Amino acid sequence: MQYGPAVRRRRLGAELRVLRTRSALTSIEAAHRVGWHQSKVSRIETGASGVKPADVRKLLDAYGVDDTELRELLLALAGSEDGGGRHNWWHAYRGVLPPTYRDFISLESQAGGMRTLETSVVPGLLQIPEYARAVTRAAVEGLEDDKLDALVEVRLARQEVLRGNPPLKLSAVLDEGVLRREVGGPEIMARQLDRLVEAARLPQVRLQVLPFTAGAHIGVTGPFVIFSFRSTSDLDVVVLDHLTSSLYLERKEDLKAYVEAFNALQIHALSPEDSLDYIAGLAAGA
Repeated sequence: MQYGPAVRRRRLGAELRVLRTRSALTSIEAAHRVGWHQSKVSRIETGASGVKPADVRKLLDAYGVDDTELRELLLALAGSEDGGGRHNWWHAYRGVLPPTYRDFISLESQAGGMRTLETSVVPGLLQIPEYARAVTRAAVEGLEDDKLDALVEVRLARQEVLRGNPPLKLSAVLDEGVLRREVGGPEIMARQLDRLVEAARLPQVRLQVLPFTAGAHIGVTGPFVIFSFRSTSDLDVVVLDHLTSSLYLERKEDLKAYVEAFNALQIHALSPEDSLDYIAGLAAGA
């Protein structure tokens, strides 16, 4: 079992390798100290294998790392932030979920906040079952019914993060096209708009509509997601989705650029109050 997304495993492994080197230990010596085989240390350091938070603590103790902030950061990389009792629930769906989607769900389950620009469809965390089914069927042609059912189940299970303790804080900018595209037909779309109205009233959800009248804007390059974490901003990551893969950006300059882009989009979008009225108006007329 792999703990956390691949991008996190690689970074964690690199950090642990640096700490081992600083402690003047070979991988064989480090493995001996914690009672492992040398190959396990090597797999962890290369990101080829996941690692439990308890194992990270063993290595940090062996390397004499007592910096509290550094220890918390590395434990967060191992996935220890998930305190909701649902850690790695998505592994039950490994047969139908591609690795990049599992990585995305892992980040989402551990994040404290999520900022997203959506230009085509309603964010997955706010989709009703019928809308989720229609979107998934359109995105993956020829999907068998049982796999379609499983993917919809996953989409709905992900929404539990909004009801966690504490809940994920979701801030979404929706292009007007998201609201006007009839996914699944008019009846399903009407219920989906009603769901957005309900969500917009939740304290942990902030929705803003980017109207067509805003013209060209920085978001025309495509949708993106910014995950932020409670323990430290050093874990923040941007996710860009492509047709067959996802790209994870963690460099500070990339994060800065996307945060500034999102802030600019919020300025050009309708206020949360006006957005709620706008969505409610569309729902009433749907």
